[in-house]
Amino acid sequence: MSRFNDFGNPQVAALPAHLKQFIVDQHYEHYTPVDHAVWRYVMRQNYSYLKDVAYYPYIPGLQKAGLTIEKIPDLQEMNNALSKIGWGAVTVDGFIPPAAFMEYQAYRVLVIAADIRQLHHIEYTPAPDIIHESAGHAPIIADKDYHEYLSYFGSIGAKAMFSAQDFELYEAIRALSILKEMPDADAEELKRAEERVAWQQENMGQPSEMALLSRLHWWTVEYGLIGILNDPKIYGAGLLSSIGESASCMMAEVKKIPYTIDAVKYAYDITKPQPQLFVTPTFQNLIDVLETFADTMSFRRGGAYGLSKAVESKNTCTAVYSSSLQVSGTFQEYKEDGSGDVFFVKTAGPSALSVNNKQLKGHGKSYHKDGFSSPVGKLKGYEKPLEDLSAEELQKLGLIKGESTQLLFESGIMVTGNVKDILSEEQKNLLISFTDCTVKDSDGNVLFDPSWGTYDMAIGQKITSVFCGAADKDAFLEVVYKSATSTHHPTYDQRTIELHNLYQQVRNRRQKGGDLGYLGNVWRMLQKNHHDDWLCALEILELLDHEDVEPALAAEIRQFLENKAANEPEYKKLITDGLYLIKHPVEEKLVV
Repeated sequence: MSRFNDFGNPQVAALPAHLKQFIVDQHYEHYTPVDHAVWRYVMRQNYSYLKDVAYYPYIPGLQKAGLTIEKIPDLQEMNNALSKIGWGAVTVDGFIPPAAFMEYQAYRVLVIAADIRQLHHIEYTPAPDIIHESAGHAPIIADKDYHEYLSYFGSIGAKAMFSAQDFELYEAIRALSILKEMPDADAEELKRAEERVAWQQENMGQPSEMALLSRLHWWTVEYGLIGILNDPKIYGAGLLSSIGESASCMMAEVKKIPYTIDAVKYAYDITKPQPQLFVTPTFQNLIDVLETFADTMSFRRGGAYGLSKAVESKNTCTAVYSSSLQVSGTFQEYKEDGSGDVFFVKTAGPSALSVNNKQLKGHGKSYHKDGFSSPVGKLKGYEKPLEDLSAEELQKLGLIKGESTQLLFESGIMVTGNVKDILSEEQKNLLISFTDCTVKDSDGNVLFDPSWGTYDMAIGQKITSVFCGAADKDAFLEVVYKSATSTHHPTYDQRTIELHNLYQQVRNRRQKGGDLGYLGNVWRMLQKNHHDDWLCALEILELLDHEDVEPALAAEIRQFLENKAANEPEYKKLITDGLYLIKHPVEEKLVV
């Protein structure tokens, strides 16, 4: 990535390094005249149709997000507009991992795929593209209740436990979406990619917190409806950006279900229209359902439940002691007593200690390179937790710098050694460092040997929270899992470049005015070399019709389009909808 561009937007500027790694330059100059025509067609259709079925802030929201009908949005213009409502936007390369996507939302930054769908996927693409991300997500951001939900969802999603299977499914979906957007994709390769996604979906095992949370995200942020069950409005970005499914989703065959926590039971397939959708009465209901689910998550439950999920995850996780000390690393084991209370935790490999998501000086991965282990719980015979003991009470225990002591925990773990240092913050004891230290469990097994060096003992009565990722991600130098597959960037042959030039000539005439006579030449070149094209023909007809000139040429083009719609079913709706908008033009001044 080149020098980081924050667009003068404070939300983008505040992004941490581990999220900045996904940002790519938009390269606005790479968008072709055909790309702009695809954007314009979809936006005009959206405006015409969605003004009646979208949740009411959608149309004024286009303005507030810095979007126009006429051209693909420029990230600088979007950031100028979004900054006024406390949000920002960045471009990325296709699908990014769910955990990173969620965290961007927590920072109130929209993640926008820089690419745009091809003309033959104009109605819908499984790949994230700038139509979906900006025309879908951005307009609803203007609604305060909704963007509060979105950022809150992100903050919870960023802590969700994920599994190895989640990553494998992410990779499979990303690979399939890239293939589907390639104009010359091999049919066999595409079939294998589809089979891989299907296999991954069927072999996920017990769904992780992230997998379940992704379902709630899908049925709300992407495919949500709001209002009353028999007459809902669209607010989900997947529907708002699909000129096909935004219409078909309102049909009776698509079941409408009240949105409750039960939505978490419904898996989804990104490659197919949705068989059911969920209707929320209000955005507050979305927050209520999210709260219900969050109460089941490891970051709120902590204890043995949270640690069991961390061990299963095999990813970097963080356990939070009741003292507020945070231990980050790959958790290898934990021990619990007969009551289910955790009394020992252990990580393997590089680990780090933090407080309030800031790494403690001298306690990073290089220092704790071989892992970290520590008791959890109270000292035997002491009702007051060790974390809450005053300086005087610590001295009575023999915890005095430079002196030897022995600590016996209720679990039977015994710590014997010389006190090197005691770390306390905000009236909480966090960490005691020992030299010449031996740690044994109740059976006499050695948990730490003096020859291993300094023993840093975490202090805390309980593990109150466990979440995925490091506490201080940037200090941990956490490179969030990043795909090895890149999105497809086409190179154009001479024939395609000629088509781009024809589209540009029509665009120039619409934007700059002037003589319409040469559009006949554009039409003849389309007929001669690009007979499959329908969108450029539609744009020429729109200009001729609106200015009421060249009636014979207009009639010829109309006949061509009507024949194509009648004889080629895949174009019927696209052309019919386009012809409808020529007779019922959108009032662009309302959204420009």
